[in-house]
Amino acid sequence: MNRDIVLELKSVNKTISNQKIIKDISFELYKGEVLGLLGPNGSGKTTTMRMIVGLMSITSGEIYIQGNSIKNNFKESIKQIGAMIETPAFYPFYSGYKNLLYFARMLEGVSKERVLEVIDLLGLSNAIHKKFSTYSLGMKQRLGIAQALLHNPSILILDEPTNGLDPAGVREIRDYLKRIAEVEQTAILLSSHLLSEIELICDRSIIIQNGQFVESIDLNDKSGEKLFIEIVVKSTKAFESSFTNKDNKYKFDVINDRSIMFEIDEEEIPSLMKELVLAGIEIYYVTRKKERLEDLFIQLTGGNVIE
Repeated sequence: MNRDIVLELKSVNKTISNQKIIKDISFELYKGEVLGLLGPNGSGKTTTMRMIVGLMSITSGEIYIQGNSIKNNFKESIKQIGAMIETPAFYPFYSGYKNLLYFARMLEGVSKERVLEVIDLLGLSNAIHKKFSTYSLGMKQRLGIAQALLHNPSILILDEPTNGLDPAGVREIRDYLKRIAEVEQTAILLSSHLLSEIELICDRSIIIQNGQFVESIDLNDKSGEKLFIEIVVKSTKAFESSFTNKDNKYKFDVINDRSIMFEIDEEEIPSLMKELVLAGIEIYYVTRKKERLEDLFIQLTGGNVIE
């Protein structure tokens, strides 16, 4: 991945009515990267996005877009951003194409050729001359993303782009976002309450809670990834009485009267199986599991609910 920083937050704070709702948040977004912003209810995700796109002021700290401070050079900075923070609003009785042309005329240097490019990029060619009012929710979302891309921004900000979509619509948006990042090298910052979708779409995830940065997780880095195996035996009572686990070599939890969950390195699995057999444990089956983003999220936030 290209490691050019296109967006940088440095110790950003936001205070409303004497209440500090964003507290010293710092992170970077890189060219061509898809970054997920996760957090429980009221964590500050949407507020953070609103500050980045200039819909809310910063109390203190700095936001840099392509090296330009939005405080000192707002007009130049904001040109680099395309955003869909709310439900996209279009003229219902205009076609998708006419809507995009209308918005293109409001932007400097956007040609009809560029309008056709984003239509193709979002797979809207077959429906682009139909009235917006006839579009499905997924098509409306895609048209909103197309509109945000008209001026060829280096950064795309999306708040819950898959909200309300059926599984097919969610998958479509996922595929198109990956295509945008790859083809246009656009950096994408998105929020979602669907943790499984963040895992499938994003290269990295930032978790915030109570307005504070908690953790950055590289979703492409599989090194050091925790591995779990669930072993179903005849009886966990027999397991507990027979398995010595000398020197606490293995970390495990007894789940119920037949299942044990081991947290283990992959290379240790053969020796564990051997020790269980030698201890006379009757094994019925073994299931391999990987730690999911959901598990990490619950661990880091204490199980608070995603927005």
